[in-house]
Amino acid sequence: MAGAVRRRLHPGESGPLENLPRFRHSARRRLTATQLAGFGSVAALALMFLACWTALALKLAHVAAAAVFLLACAWRVLAVVLSETPASPAAGLPDGDLPTYSVIVPLYREASVVGELLNALEAIDYPRRKLEIIFVVEPDDPETAQALAAAGLPGFARILVNPPGAPKTKPRACNSALSVARGERVVIYDAEDEPDPQQLRVAAAAFAADPRLACVQAPLRVSQPTCFLQRQFALEYACQFEVILPALARLGLPLPLGGTSNHFVTARLREAGGWDAFNVTEDAELGFRLTAHGWRTGVIGAATYETAPHSFPVWLKQRSRWVKGYLQTWFVHMRRGWGWSVPRLGALQLTVGLTAVSAMAHGPLTLLACLAVGLRVLMPWDALLLAAGWLAAVLAMGRGARRAGLRMGVIDALLAAVYWPLQSLAAAIALWQFVAAPHRWEKTPHVPRARPQREPVAAASEATVVAGGAGVQAPRFRSLNSVSGARPPPSRAR
Repeated sequence: MAGAVRRRLHPGESGPLENLPRFRHSARRRLTATQLAGFGSVAALALMFLACWTALALKLAHVAAAAVFLLACAWRVLAVVLSETPASPAAGLPDGDLPTYSVIVPLYREASVVGELLNALEAIDYPRRKLEIIFVVEPDDPETAQALAAAGLPGFARILVNPPGAPKTKPRACNSALSVARGERVVIYDAEDEPDPQQLRVAAAAFAADPRLACVQAPLRVSQPTCFLQRQFALEYACQFEVILPALARLGLPLPLGGTSNHFVTARLREAGGWDAFNVTEDAELGFRLTAHGWRTGVIGAATYETAPHSFPVWLKQRSRWVKGYLQTWFVHMRRGWGWSVPRLGALQLTVGLTAVSAMAHGPLTLLACLAVGLRVLMPWDALLLAAGWLAAVLAMGRGARRAGLRMGVIDALLAAVYWPLQSLAAAIALWQFVAAPHRWEKTPHVPRARPQREPVAAASEATVVAGGAGVQAPRFRSLNSVSGARPPPSRAR
């Protein structure tokens, strides 16, 4: 990128300089001195008030908690009313007008799902001469690089070995790829993703229709949810990506982006500084930063299918990372938040702030409610408020489930009240890690779906494996589309 500003690394970050400007606010710092002083003062005053006027303090806390709960209910109902399925472009762009596209796929210890990943990427309907795929692997993970090589890569794909350095996070790997990406548009996919074959074309048309857009988010849907945990996870995704985000987009508010299937205008992403390597929910933070630069974020309808966590320990690690990342995002953007407009500041509270608080509060509030019922001291209006909260959440999940093609039964709705308190355990871990290990990346392991794996193909020529930005010659493999007759897109259980 000729004439680009070389990016200065944040303190504590190591690795090669990238063609990205350094942004002012980063999750490298947990809290600023001003934030520490402010929260410390509020906590001290609250404790003094509690000690001196215990009964009044408890009543005020009760009223405040009820107000926040009522606000959350109202927001969910409003989101259901405002949200709508993103309209497909009236006409897609002809191939000659399509922008060049870079697909970035950060991978770490994903050798077991490489075959499925390549099948999903092969199904993408986009002119190959305008497409590049960058697989980013870590230097201590040769198994994934070997699996990619053995499975066969097309000529427009390359493997980038992320240079050793800190922090060891997905956003740092994405920044390494962004610094060498050649596409005018860029999208992030995870190892388990199955994007709609038309997704890149739909995103390109959305950018062409709105010149103010910097990013569009594709809905994430869970394929083949079976057990209690996976079904609740799928319904949670449906609520977030089919209801909440479309409502925010309709209001013109910032989006807390998901961790994958985000499509960007490359120049604007670079101008914003790329991803914060220290934030463990990097895309949620980036959505607000792009808006702070004056650009818009939106949604599209072409979905990406993912797998849900296959066990409770996996779910717990992933959810604790998400809550920790939301805490990081909230504190980072509150440093600049007071200079924002009221709608933008409100969007931060209704999405990032409310999600983190809800995760912390679900468990204790459920326990208190059960105790109140057992002791027969539950106030009628508290019972009505709890019922309203459950109904609002079920309404949002039901609307999202219909759009995502999921079946939501009465049992699913009832079991949601069992699922929600589990998040408080993840929140407790997140709070501890926010202090003790703020930049630790809790890796989510993925297991293959029950489908045939891609067969390895013999080496045909030579391709380039990029190691730390320098080209290293390594075996090149037969192109995904080198055989006549494209392989059909993978089937998806809906």
